[in-house]
Amino acid sequence: MAWTGGRLLARGWGRRVGVAAVIAVAFGGAAHLPGVVPTTPLPEADAAAAAPAAATTATIVIKLGGIVSGYSPSSVTLEQGGVLTVVNKDSMVHTVTSVAVDSEGDPLFDVSVGPRQTNTLVIPATLAAGKYSFYCTLHPNMRGTLVVTGEGGGVPAPPTFEQALRIPKVLTGRHITIPMKRAQVRVMPTGPKTWMWTYGGSFPGPTIKRPTGSLTTVTFVNDLPAKAGAMTVHQHGGHQSSADDGQPATYLIGHGARRTYTYPLRERGRPEPAAFRFYHDHRMDRTAENNWRGLQGMFLVTDEREKRLGLPHGAYDVPLHLTDRSFTADNQLTDPFPGGGMHAWMTGPQAPPNDATVGKRILVNGQFAPYLEVKPGQYRLRLLNASTFSAYDLTLSDGRPLTQIGTGTALLPRSVERDDVLLGPAQRADVVVDFSGLEGQDVILSTVPRTDTTEGTGSRSAAIMQFRVRGSARQHARVPDRLRAVPAIDVPQKVDKVWTFGLTKDSHGSFWSIDGRMFDPDRVDYRVRRGTTQLWRLRNTTTMTHYVHLHEEQWHTVSRNGKRPPPWERGLEDTWRLDPGEYVDVAATFTDHPGRFMVHCHMLDHEDHGMMAQFEVVG
Repeated sequence: MAWTGGRLLARGWGRRVGVAAVIAVAFGGAAHLPGVVPTTPLPEADAAAAAPAAATTATIVIKLGGIVSGYSPSSVTLEQGGVLTVVNKDSMVHTVTSVAVDSEGDPLFDVSVGPRQTNTLVIPATLAAGKYSFYCTLHPNMRGTLVVTGEGGGVPAPPTFEQALRIPKVLTGRHITIPMKRAQVRVMPTGPKTWMWTYGGSFPGPTIKRPTGSLTTVTFVNDLPAKAGAMTVHQHGGHQSSADDGQPATYLIGHGARRTYTYPLRERGRPEPAAFRFYHDHRMDRTAENNWRGLQGMFLVTDEREKRLGLPHGAYDVPLHLTDRSFTADNQLTDPFPGGGMHAWMTGPQAPPNDATVGKRILVNGQFAPYLEVKPGQYRLRLLNASTFSAYDLTLSDGRPLTQIGTGTALLPRSVERDDVLLGPAQRADVVVDFSGLEGQDVILSTVPRTDTTEGTGSRSAAIMQFRVRGSARQHARVPDRLRAVPAIDVPQKVDKVWTFGLTKDSHGSFWSIDGRMFDPDRVDYRVRRGTTQLWRLRNTTTMTHYVHLHEEQWHTVSRNGKRPPPWERGLEDTWRLDPGEYVDVAATFTDHPGRFMVHCHMLDHEDHGMMAQFEVVG
């Protein structure tokens, strides 16, 4: 441990949620974060009223099934310098993490406790008296309150947004070449740049932007260090041949080699719907690590017909790549992935279900806490959650709505006005925000704890980026109520296939499973005849939320838990949230391309640790 600028910091690799008995305490100024539950400093009289008797020690117990039961008690009181003991009786790792952060984005306090272990946290004597909301970073639906009593202490400071948002380079050519290489990237506003594995030398990589129906080839060249090994690239949400889909164990790009992927951007001979996709590494057993190191980029498929709808375009159309990472003191990525070779992850403190990679800092287009100067008009924000595990429930600090017009896979049939938009890993939302009438004001995009469930995995709490409304706008954009009708499909009356997402144990340890089995690239789990339409059920039998991705086809959400899906799930989709006990019925017609394609959880540690299967289109 080391004292740095009045804060106690942990040296070394940083924290991977799932590592037991790690304490990281950060203090030196809480943050009033618009859109999240802030720290509330109390006047001395109020603090005394909140805690009649000063306490030097307090204990929080997390019982078996803590995801549901939460913290016990959910509110504790301690004086400055007191000791908080956290007893975890559960089979999962949990944390007690401050919602409020300092100006660098670090939580004011943060303790991780492994399964059936105990850990302690010393409340800094310099922490101001007040109420501090806390949550579990792994299961953010678990929430509580710490009341700190005493005199003096630091005054909470607001967060700063020091970097102008970086818009990735856009590539529009019919034939594109992108080198994969190690490069330095400006992530933090000050200090050294960060070494990352990149597409084209940037993080995220260049945005590929192509008109629908136009044959596109992208050649990826593996110029990464030799130790990186072979790579593969998946165009997430695309409809392409099996060989061009980013297979996890075949058609790999070796060190120093190159491979060309062909994307027709057509389905049944017709142009695909316009979409907001992304491309990323999909290497078996290494997807989480390779994505963490930087191998991600955005992919826009455009349609001239959209212009007739009058949606914001040009400079008013902004793609936002959201993800999280942890860094060392010199701004380098931590290495939270256990070694040990094939299946070594099946035992020990990071074995499933304790294998979640969560970064402390949330990035937008590869930058921590950026700002974007906008004009007082309507902006189309294309939101992508590219995180390995974290979910974000996005909202604006002044309460103005986000009008959702698409899922990322396609436009919705109707626009939907929403107060917040929940996005899990790999999910996208196409939204319009109207900044009219806000000249000279600042609006913050935050993620808040989701409140629509008491079970499963929740969402992060943080201020993400700032919009600075300046100047004037001459704009004629609009958001029509009706957008694009969903293509008709003849949905079968009966479910053809049930995919069950579970947690399984065997003699080697624990693993995430589909239908009770670990992924095997040599095994086909289900076959379907080309030209047929099928109804599939995605079912979650675990106590953790999963975000399930289906490759290849144009998927329709038929029902959620036997009921009509909410309005924002009534368009085409490729990734669905499954909370504990939930099931979602989806349907597609299998067209054009025979071969093997993937079904998997897009919480990338889960994918790497068994929760992936293959279906094969035949005929």
